[in-house]
Amino acid sequence: MPKWTSWARVSVPRWADLMAQRANYKPRTKRKATESVRTLISSAQIQRRIAEMAKEIRRDFPNDPLHLVGVLKGSVFFLTDLARQIGGEISIDFIAVSSYGSDTHSSGEVKLTRDLDSSIEGKTVIVVEDILDTGMTLQYLLRVFDQRKPRRLRVAVLLDKPERRLAKVRADYVGFTIPNEFVVGFGLDYAERYRNLADVGVLTLGTQAKKPA
Repeated sequence: MPKWTSWARVSVPRWADLMAQRANYKPRTKRKATESVRTLISSAQIQRRIAEMAKEIRRDFPNDPLHLVGVLKGSVFFLTDLARQIGGEISIDFIAVSSYGSDTHSSGEVKLTRDLDSSIEGKTVIVVEDILDTGMTLQYLLRVFDQRKPRRLRVAVLLDKPERRLAKVRADYVGFTIPNEFVVGFGLDYAERYRNLADVGVLTLGTQAKKPA
């Protein structure tokens, strides 16, 4: 009995201290970076310019059936609206390449991840891209497409960022020339987010995250 009393007298205060420490414990959590998007090009401006681009394309090829090839995933919104505005006979296909990682910097390596469903031989092909940046992706695609013997091959991009250009390529139809900012919206993403924004905006990350390129 004395031993039990001695144990209780020593252990109870220690147990109480432990419980008090647990009650005051606050787990450390990672601070989530603050992200904000500043509108660069409004939805109304985008739609007006797409309508103008469609007229330019159809004026250059008034009677040709046009085969639009969208580069996934960013071109989907642009291609859809452009195809509706062009009119005439249109066919659509998609191709996918990988160059961007999960952050705002390009990996520099381009590889094909999804090929076309049909041949482009003998067709008037319009490659539809969301943005022309370093040009590495477009340079790769033009090389691939040229080997497949299209009748004509042209390029339409919604956004052109010439300050970032590394490859000697150009687009035949350009929606907007933009400064060297990381942009999202209208198909463009950051880590697969923001594609659904109706506008194109400049993405700013908080101090806890990597700065856009």
